[in-house]
Amino acid sequence: MKAATVEAPLSRERDDAELSRATVRRVTVRLIPFVFVLFVCNYLDRNNIGIAKLQMARDLSWLSESVYGFGAGVFFIGYSLLEVPSNLILARVGARRWMARIMISWGIVASAMMFVRTPMQFYVLRFLLGVTEAGFFPGIVYYFSDWFPARERARALAWFMTAIPVSAAIGNPISGLLLGLDGRRDLAGWEWLFLIEGIPSVLLGVAVLAALPDRPSDAKWLTDEQRTWLAARIERDRETSGAPHGVPPLRALVHPVILLSSVVYFFAMLSSYSYAFWAPTIVRDAIGASNLAVGLVTGAMGAFAAVVMVLVGARSDRRGERGKHAAASISIAAVGWLGAGILPNPHVRMIALALVPAGVYGFLGPFWVMPATLLQGSAAAAGIALVNALGATAGFVGPYAVGLLKDATGSTAGSCVGLSVTALVTAGLCLALGRRVSAFRPVRPV
Repeated sequence: MKAATVEAPLSRERDDAELSRATVRRVTVRLIPFVFVLFVCNYLDRNNIGIAKLQMARDLSWLSESVYGFGAGVFFIGYSLLEVPSNLILARVGARRWMARIMISWGIVASAMMFVRTPMQFYVLRFLLGVTEAGFFPGIVYYFSDWFPARERARALAWFMTAIPVSAAIGNPISGLLLGLDGRRDLAGWEWLFLIEGIPSVLLGVAVLAALPDRPSDAKWLTDEQRTWLAARIERDRETSGAPHGVPPLRALVHPVILLSSVVYFFAMLSSYSYAFWAPTIVRDAIGASNLAVGLVTGAMGAFAAVVMVLVGARSDRRGERGKHAAASISIAAVGWLGAGILPNPHVRMIALALVPAGVYGFLGPFWVMPATLLQGSAAAAGIALVNALGATAGFVGPYAVGLLKDATGSTAGSCVGLSVTALVTAGLCLALGRRVSAFRPVRPV
């Protein structure tokens, strides 16, 4: 009798563990590959200007380094202004319809970049691209909080965000090949690039309506038992997370951890977007590579960064630690920027430059778990969007500053050293953020 009494709880624990594994596995298989492809298109349409610029400068005499830097960065003005409103709308109407709207509209604007003929057209279309993309990334981060238990979330976010380096690993070589269509049907290669790379986003936006359920209760591919377990587990995570329940969205915007997260993300994104928009130019200037070779080199850097990103996210989940993992990762980017700026051998500089995306993207998984677990409901939607919006303003500051310095000095070396310093500052702030997050204790619902 006593043995049977002991075995019963053990059997239930085994059954619960198996149900947990099966449910998370099913959610991962059904959601991660699809949203991964969406994010690949998102980053490709946002950043393909870096490869296109290699040829646009030949055809558009007004495209100086500073004009390019301003146009690349003005995307983030429109993007930042609409982040919070967009995510609040998503929380109200559901991810399926709102994500479809976002993707279809940005795909149309991305293809319209082929019609750029003046600086003002360049600025306006880049601004509109930011407006239409606003809300996609923070929307997915918020969406995942309804689908993945807290202990699985950094790994899920890391797999999702590997789309960032993978978009470079796949997209940059493809973009380099598309530049080779130069002259076909009287279109320049960069015109073909924008036209072709915007179309998949429109088509996938339509597919979202059929493939992306708003919440677990809508997922017909989960069993009743799995839906019940997942809903209970997500609710338990919220009750024990220390998240301030019932916080109005506007109060979430001044939550101390959200404000600190915004500062951390801003400094990290100085590195991320400066790399995204200027790496092709840095590689070309350093080793004198062709457009296709530049795409292949930066693509290889993206592939390496994707591997690092997954490994860091998995280790962060295993250890249950976020701040130190984020800090260590962004410190690697600091070393990479410094090497890219001061090392004399151009090929060694390229090896150092490869550390930048590895460090930046390794930072993202553990970082985003921190603000995403401290708020709930519409407050979470608003807080996550604010972090992304304020961080995204670095996408304007960084590329534009690099362009101004390159026009003034003829080199990107000074910018690389400056970005190394900001990455080190980010590492210190990550440690402070990690301590603040761990200091929060569960708050009873109101």
